[in-house]
Amino acid sequence: MINVGAYNLLRVKKEADFGVYLEGIDQEILLPTRFVPAGTRVGDELEVFLYHDSENRLIATTQRPFGIVGDIVLLKAVSVTPQGAFLDWGLMKDLFVAQSQQLTRMAPGQEYLVKIYIDEMTGRIAATEKLDSFLSNENLTVKEMDQVDMIVYRRTDIGYAVIINNQHTGILHHNELFRSIDIGDKLKGFIRQIKEDKIDVIIGKPGFNRVEDEGEKILRLLQENNGYLPYHDKSSPEEIQAFFGMSKKTFKMTIGSLYKQRKLTFTQTGIKAAEEE
Repeated sequence: MINVGAYNLLRVKKEADFGVYLEGIDQEILLPTRFVPAGTRVGDELEVFLYHDSENRLIATTQRPFGIVGDIVLLKAVSVTPQGAFLDWGLMKDLFVAQSQQLTRMAPGQEYLVKIYIDEMTGRIAATEKLDSFLSNENLTVKEMDQVDMIVYRRTDIGYAVIINNQHTGILHHNELFRSIDIGDKLKGFIRQIKEDKIDVIIGKPGFNRVEDEGEKILRLLQENNGYLPYHDKSSPEEIQAFFGMSKKTFKMTIGSLYKQRKLTFTQTGIKAAEEE
């Protein structure tokens, strides 16, 4: 089985002056010399990425593109023609986005969030900005508290729309954000709540795992500030968010957990790292 636009493990069939030929289903596939690993021999198996060159010939490379078919990635436009735009995706041959697949006319040097797919008419790998047709919350594959991969999709009045596991859309609310994010950022998070087909997400890990991560951050900040920080449970949410990058609720849970572990103590004006025994 040969998968265009993906990684394939193929056997070297024969050598040539300009590369090696790999075994395909009904054809030999060229891996040009510049991409052949040193010491490669006939019979070896190589992991290669397959795509079509400018003459529509199937070709292999050991280069790794920024995304494969099915991925949603942020790519930079390098040139524009009346027919469409070409994006840098990490290979010698740029990725084409037809003008009909652009939301607004692309401009060189700008970055765009696109999905990589196989064009049914040409059989070639292409990209599209029109992501909504690939996303649906009708049949969910996630549930509350599941850890998920997210891509920041666009800004909304209440936060940011995110793409969940390349399949669904969710909302990351402003009041759950404690650091700046940009369109195209890839984040790890979890499903906080599902109401009908509406999904709310949060950055980080659910439950105590998240508290433990924040605990490491507080201990590091204590160490960097001579073992003392002037923040406590009476500090304002704005002060805590500005310094620690977390909500006051998470801060209180975390310092409470660290206190029980005897890793810090409370003073009248802040928190102090516990002395090593």
